[in-house]
Amino acid sequence: MFCNHREKGEHMKAFLILEDGTIFTGTHFGADKEIVSEIVFNTSMAGYLEVLTDPSYAGQAVCMTYPLIGNYGVCLDDMESRRPWPDGFIVREVSRTPSNFRCDLSLQEFMEQYGIPGIAGIDTRALTRILREKGTMNGMITTDEGYDLERILPRLHAYRTGNVVDKVTCDEPYYVPGVSKLSDNGPLSGSADFDPEAYKAGIREKKPSLVRELNGKGKKVALLDLGAKKNIAASLAARGCDVTVYPARTQAIEILSDHPDGIMLSNGPGDPKDCGAIIDEVYKLYQSDVPIFAICLGHQLMALATGADTYKLKYGHRGGNHPVKELETGRVYISSQNHGYVVDMEKLDPAVAVPAFINVNDGTNEGLKYTGKNIFTVQFHPEACPGPQDSGSLFDKFIQMMEVR
Repeated sequence: MFCNHREKGEHMKAFLILEDGTIFTGTHFGADKEIVSEIVFNTSMAGYLEVLTDPSYAGQAVCMTYPLIGNYGVCLDDMESRRPWPDGFIVREVSRTPSNFRCDLSLQEFMEQYGIPGIAGIDTRALTRILREKGTMNGMITTDEGYDLERILPRLHAYRTGNVVDKVTCDEPYYVPGVSKLSDNGPLSGSADFDPEAYKAGIREKKPSLVRELNGKGKKVALLDLGAKKNIAASLAARGCDVTVYPARTQAIEILSDHPDGIMLSNGPGDPKDCGAIIDEVYKLYQSDVPIFAICLGHQLMALATGADTYKLKYGHRGGNHPVKELETGRVYISSQNHGYVVDMEKLDPAVAVPAFINVNDGTNEGLKYTGKNIFTVQFHPEACPGPQDSGSLFDKFIQMMEVR
């Protein structure tokens, strides 16, 4: 099935200007606007819609290293949040005639609808090599052929992503009920009984024969939305947890007063050190006896709250093929990652936390286990299923922690 969509802007020139003065010339697609942003690259071969709708990319423009993007169009059911978040999108070749039976609209239409400009036809391999050698830098996407480089470069040097967590978090708390697959003999329990396709179909089509809402009968999990991907709540709900999602600036006392069985800190965008007030509340959650599982930005905020430090990587980890090693077992997982900052292992107090995972490629920290606490955190995304289920068992571990408590 082909989605026959218009080809607006196909031949309009576009320019990517980096803060070191490098200029790439390509063609415009998406929204007709000019943006300044932090330029990062992602090595995933598929999943461009999941990348676009990952709130962790707020304040950044993403270059996809895979050469053909948009070939299966956009399936709205696959969105990881309510809208796309990157400032811009950079590709080698954009498919303007997508083909897929699930296709709802083209990538061009999707980006145009949400005001995101793109540039295609540039050497994304060369751009990626520049970012790897010189480090992540700011840049501009523009269609202005009369651009003035001397006026643009100071703007690029001055750009900061700022406090983007407030931009991506939910406005008010909301509830995601736990579900259990049904069989002829009644409800089944535990993650071993979870059928992802049945779950997605049942939730989408509201088929009671496929799933049963637990309605308060499962473990109560409080999810602090720092820019949460929807699959985090879905992964918990699929394991029978009733999830309440809270805005990022919710005070710890409000979360704890709801008496959750466990607390999740989600992924999110930006520099973790810009989240000072949130870090103070995370420390109060740390002081409670409630089991905590944290992912990505949540992992970094917990580390900062307990006296550790973070630093910015040269060009970050972004893709669906990053190997991480579990130190306790020696097992290596294939992980999905999207982060530019990491926890500094040299400044960890072993009386507070010890490394649990490391990145096989560069040895940086990928997870922590907190000493004397029912708390563990990971830098990668176990809900993203790149393995496809390599690290999904971490959610089972979290469930076990709540059951023991």
